[in-house]
Amino acid sequence: MNLDIIGDIHGHAEKLEHLLQKLGYSVLDGVYMHSQRQVLFLGDYIDRGPQIRAVLDIVRNMVEAGSAKALMGNHEYNALCFHFQESEGGHLRKHLIKNIVQHYETLRQFQNEQEVYEDYLEWFKTLPLYLETDGFRAVHACWDSNHIQYLKNHLVDGRLTDDLIYKSVCMGTPLYRAVNNALKGREIQIPNGLTFTDKDGTKRTQIRIKWWENPLTTTCKDLSVEALSYLPDVLMDRPLIRTTNYYKPDEKPVFFGHYWLKGEPSLYRGNVCCLDYSVARHGHLVAYRFDGESELNSDKLVFV
Repeated sequence: MNLDIIGDIHGHAEKLEHLLQKLGYSVLDGVYMHSQRQVLFLGDYIDRGPQIRAVLDIVRNMVEAGSAKALMGNHEYNALCFHFQESEGGHLRKHLIKNIVQHYETLRQFQNEQEVYEDYLEWFKTLPLYLETDGFRAVHACWDSNHIQYLKNHLVDGRLTDDLIYKSVCMGTPLYRAVNNALKGREIQIPNGLTFTDKDGTKRTQIRIKWWENPLTTTCKDLSVEALSYLPDVLMDRPLIRTTNYYKPDEKPVFFGHYWLKGEPSLYRGNVCCLDYSVARHGHLVAYRFDGESELNSDKLVFV
């Protein structure tokens, strides 16, 4: 139970090493180790940052040495789909300009090392989509009990096989919904035809929502993960919500990343902890020092 749970890294190896050192890890035979603790990484190791290869080396070496566990993030999943070819031509993740731009730094940093990159793609497939113990839960973006149960029933050890990766892109299927929910979170249509432009310049008609809040009693503005001042401060129309399932205050602690939070790291609730604070946008790389407590404490957040 002595875990240091670390959020999205996105190719920032120097900050990762600084954080590991701050947490008391030191290098032994080329691997960061701790005599009494283990790291749990929440995914999104690649894209955006300047030291992607170094991050992958650190994380993979720690996992293979037993000093860490690692989950899959949506960027690792996207990289697999970007690489997997369709039988009729093209790729599972289309090589559109916005997708190429998202993966550009990763591809550039593996230039002339195709075999090494493909070896890392194989390693991505060993990463489970979720982790649950008697004391906590962890996932990259969203813990929805129905979708997680589907993954438990259809994945072996929470991992995607080649066949499942191909099937996971079939829109509207239970597998597609479960994988996208776990790795990319829950979204709803913005009412009144409103739109916004995200951090990558993409126009959005949907907002990522706080899946730990009751959507029937939370206003549109408060339900949005991203603070958007123009969102209506009214309850959502039920047809837009699609599901009333949410993460209850009496459930075991859940850890996740993905949401590009800003400012000083803090807890959403005593059992809800997001650890993505926009390291790739001049924010913090954040860890939570978990020792099995049922009520999380903001004093146990560590960041650089």
